[in-house]
Amino acid sequence: MLHEMSDALPACPVETTLTLISDKWKVLILRDLLTGTKRFGELKKSLGGVSQKVLTSQLRQMEASGLLKRKVYAEVPPRVEYTLTELGYSLQPVLEAMRDWGEAYKKRF
Repeated sequence: MLHEMSDALPACPVETTLTLISDKWKVLILRDLLTGTKRFGELKKSLGGVSQKVLTSQLRQMEASGLLKRKVYAEVPPRVEYTLTELGYSLQPVLEAMRDWGEAYKKRF
């Protein structure tokens, strides 16, 4: 799946990164999962204004691109947990740079 995806990625590395995390919710999901595994409900609560449908879609896209893994427990009701993969964790410096820039920007105004 990842190999097939790499064939469709843009030539520009910045555009490639944006292709994977350009949605606001994906960046915030990454932020939340950097601190560890989370359940669907925890993510939904933390993200606030996201609908269940959009969150599900974003998580599926991130799983397909190899940024996170989903684990379903055979319980009633089913429990689903999301954890960043090594590839997902490798985005930590990118998110930290975004946070630092955002803090500096807010101080200017």
